[in-house]
Amino acid sequence: MRVYIKTYGCTLNQADSDLMANLLKESGASVVDSEAAADTVVVNTCTVKTPTEQKILNVIGKLEKSGKRIVVAGCMAGANQDLIEKYAPGASILTTSNVDKIAESVSQAASGGRTVFNDYNRADKLILFRNTHKDAFGDSVIAKVPVSEGCLSSCRFCETKFARGPLNSFSEELIVNAVALSVRRGAKEIQLTSQDMGAYGLDRKTDIAALMEKLAGIEGDFKIRVGMLNPEHLGKYLDRFIEALKSDRFYKFAHLPVQSGSNKVLREMKRMYTIEQFDEYVARLRAEIPRITIETDVIVGYPTETEEDFEQTLGFIRRTRPEVVNRCKFWSRPHAAASSLEQLPNRTIETRSASFTRTVRQVQQNNNDAFVGQTFNVIITEEEERSLNARADNYKKVIIKKGASNAPLGSRVRVKIGSASSNVLYGMPIETSKIVA
Repeated sequence: MRVYIKTYGCTLNQADSDLMANLLKESGASVVDSEAAADTVVVNTCTVKTPTEQKILNVIGKLEKSGKRIVVAGCMAGANQDLIEKYAPGASILTTSNVDKIAESVSQAASGGRTVFNDYNRADKLILFRNTHKDAFGDSVIAKVPVSEGCLSSCRFCETKFARGPLNSFSEELIVNAVALSVRRGAKEIQLTSQDMGAYGLDRKTDIAALMEKLAGIEGDFKIRVGMLNPEHLGKYLDRFIEALKSDRFYKFAHLPVQSGSNKVLREMKRMYTIEQFDEYVARLRAEIPRITIETDVIVGYPTETEEDFEQTLGFIRRTRPEVVNRCKFWSRPHAAASSLEQLPNRTIETRSASFTRTVRQVQQNNNDAFVGQTFNVIITEEEERSLNARADNYKKVIIKKGASNAPLGSRVRVKIGSASSNVLYGMPIETSKIVA
């Protein structure tokens, strides 16, 4: 039985795909590298944006016509089963809280059967790491460890909560075990991921700062990236979060999605913080953690966004100068409350999006130009045809020309930054050594 897993969406989805791949290997299935080589295709889906959804529907429709056996997993399986059945009525369904049933689902599909596993199960997925296949990450030195799924928010633009359910934080003990196991199997970068890292543990009377304190004690040569953290809960543990982030175990990086620079729009989105609070969090992080990278997300064209609101968002970008900005044009999602609002004209959204992108690129270029001439200790995490991709201690992406260094994946290299684009830094190696934790 040959299975190909095609993954869309966020790091949490990618972590689910890793879990499914390992469970399939444990069951005796062969997980292959291409759709053409597979008898059965698992499509792990995303439901955040309409264009992505349409792309996925076209893919599963073509797979259905090709005669491939299909298992549709991920957020679309939970939120839009009716659409999946319209495009691929023979596809099996596997929602995010049922990944432990992937081997059964694939086996039935390969035999010509169809299964639907869509009951909500409040399970601790990290129990699955106990049986993680020895070739868990292939040649990669990056391991993705989920710490929770679901959230406590009710954002009006989002239907992911509809797909993944309420907050379900996994146990600290199992998270620590999963990270330690990943490190023993060769991981040099651990990506902690969840739907909202900021809410982690609030259903267990703990929080992400407390978890970070425990993870800092794991032995080994590796760094941890803390994933997306909604600012709604950050004020409850900001001091401890900053102290934990100062540990050498963690990349100096914080992903705080603002979504809008207008308090009016934030209220209408049901984002439970103010722009003044967000500014304070960023100021504290920058003051106490030198060279920290701040990543944020912004939705352009929310239905109630006025020109004044949009200008406030541009002002936010110029003021806080985030190093990474993920821009998303507003898309109406069927299970999101904002879908009932009158949408802005497409031309308005496109015009604002172009203006926003120009502002972001200018800010990011200025940010990165300031690093030219500086030196960084970087970890080589990925290899491409013409380059080695590395991460600095502040999670800045540094490109090293292939041939300039023969260091293998996972090595620490000291580099001098020679040039920069708005997205990456370009470095020349000075020396290579074993990673110092």
